[in-house]
Amino acid sequence: MRCLVTGVAGFIGSHLAEALLKAGYQITGIDCFTEYYSKELKKANLANLRQNRNFNFVEADLLHLDLKSILKKIDWVFHLSAQAGVRASWGKNFEIYIQNNILATQKLLEASKNVKLKGFVYASSSSVYGDTNTLPTPEEVYLQPVSPYGLTKLAGEHLCYLYHKNFDVPTVALRYFTVYGPRQRPDMAFHRFLKAALLGEPIEIYGDGKQTRDFTYISDIIDIHLAVMDHLHPGEVFNIGGGTQTHLNTVVDLISKITGKEIKIIYKPVQKGDVRHTAADITKAQNILGYKPKIKLPEGLEAEWEWIQTIYKKLRG
Repeated sequence: MRCLVTGVAGFIGSHLAEALLKAGYQITGIDCFTEYYSKELKKANLANLRQNRNFNFVEADLLHLDLKSILKKIDWVFHLSAQAGVRASWGKNFEIYIQNNILATQKLLEASKNVKLKGFVYASSSSVYGDTNTLPTPEEVYLQPVSPYGLTKLAGEHLCYLYHKNFDVPTVALRYFTVYGPRQRPDMAFHRFLKAALLGEPIEIYGDGKQTRDFTYISDIIDIHLAVMDHLHPGEVFNIGGGTQTHLNTVVDLISKITGKEIKIIYKPVQKGDVRHTAADITKAQNILGYKPKIKLPEGLEAEWEWIQTIYKKLRG
């Protein structure tokens, strides 16, 4: 079968494409190398993919492609491309989020409505919940994002549902909870923390460090995409989390132990759009998709630490 992966040069997209190739699928990957973070890191993510003859890379913006022609040869769509980042989504930048997260999603769905896809999987985010008091958080709670980024991801979910409802596009939305691991974006906490440890710099935490997150290792995220291909439930939304809440201060202690380095923390003001706690109720994904996160935080952090050391050694020549 043939799969389309948007955002293929990104953190999750590159891992997913590799897994799909390993499973025997043919992949068309699209990425436009937005300036959100280093193009060199994204090129490194693509290195292995480009050596596979079943991988076809298209460097382009979804808004400027003839998507109908591309989708004629596609069975599965994995829509992972987006303008990421809660803190960067305010002010004038919001225009970019509208273009890349809402308009691009609508255009891809519009092109999908007359194509007989087997499935359309949309990458959503725990940011759609906002600062909810219901923890762990089930899918059916009231959605009230507190960042422009979260708002655009929720808009994408709504677009998926209305194209499913009106045109039978077989959409499924996966709400990721703080994904980490090798290739994680440079703006994300674990990447920043581990890089700081490598360089002997202090770690910056926004807030008091007592906020919690439900951290999900990248291989568990990839596994659920493959599970969706076996157990498609069009029109549904699923939480995908790691199964446990962890304080950021606890994470720093763990990083100190893994890296063998003494770490200084600088606490900075809470950023607009950041939530205090996240925790995924993954009961629905467990019961319907057979989801069970396998990688615990210490194991996952060690793997990301190994990657951090390798990637920054390469980039520094």
